[in-house]
Amino acid sequence: MADSTSGRVLVVEDEPDLARLVGDYLRNANFGVEVVSDGLEAVEAVREHSPDVLVLDIGLPGIDGFEVLRQVRVFSECHVLVLTARDDEVDKIVGLSLGADDYVTKPFSPRELVARVQSMMRRARSSSAAAVQASEESGLGRYAIGELEVDESAREVRIAGLPVLLTKTEFDLLASLAAHPNQALSRRQLIEMVWGGGVMSDEHLVDVHLARVRRKLGEDAANPTYIHTVRGIGYRMVGPA
Repeated sequence: MADSTSGRVLVVEDEPDLARLVGDYLRNANFGVEVVSDGLEAVEAVREHSPDVLVLDIGLPGIDGFEVLRQVRVFSECHVLVLTARDDEVDKIVGLSLGADDYVTKPFSPRELVARVQSMMRRARSSSAAAVQASEESGLGRYAIGELEVDESAREVRIAGLPVLLTKTEFDLLASLAAHPNQALSRRQLIEMVWGGGVMSDEHLVDVHLARVRRKLGEDAANPTYIHTVRGIGYRMVGPA
């Protein structure tokens, strides 16, 4: 996969015309792009090329996009944008629950897809810059709430000293809440913090990703310790005692 100042994107799409169109738009936006059309080939391409962003169609020959995502998440933390052929909540929720970061429903605007990919790349760069700054400035970006520790400089989460493995999006959501203890943040605010204010992402993304975060933290949904739902608004992280 060719290097590019904007990052590397792997497009997995079995419709040749659509794959060509998406690839051309991404190349025009100065991304290094590789296109594959088969699920098994996609897994190997991620392993070989380590893309920054994976644009993944769900309906693929060989193995479908869900299985590709399941296998990729074993060894890669690249951002994943899922393409789904139907405006189907089940497809969206399954994709997100397997570790996708965002989704676009077909038919879609290629310009919107490029904007989503650019937003993911900005997130990756801003996270890296924050990590450098936090490592240089003692104490910045580290939050301790009871047994929960969130370390932005190392991008690590621990509960009672044990590591909690989160995807990039899950970590960014948790860190955004931890950085604003006892403050109710709306879903739109969280989308602007994590996905970027210039992208019109579905607010349902926040609910699905935070449900995964809560499970990984061992939260009791009925009586949460750390992340509280603020009815009609969004979410609030309980502050240090």
